Amino acid sequence: MKPAQIDGSEDREITRPVRGQPKTFKGMAFLLNFVLPNFYFHTTTTYAILRHNGVELGKADFLGKLD
Repeated sequence: MKPAQIDGSEDREITRPVRGQPKTFKGMAFLLNFVLPNFYFHTTTTYAILRHNGVELGKADFLGKLD
């Protein structure tokens, strides 16, 4: 992906189906209110399932390497 492909996308309109109905977002609102919450939900759920099934993961594995 090249920077020119996403430059100015915070104001671009994005239409996605939400509960079967089309919903239009501005780019930044889509990222902050739809994409990131879904990403963190699925990441956290995967982490919890792995822990529940005995995979030895700790807080540092979830947060990643901090420099």
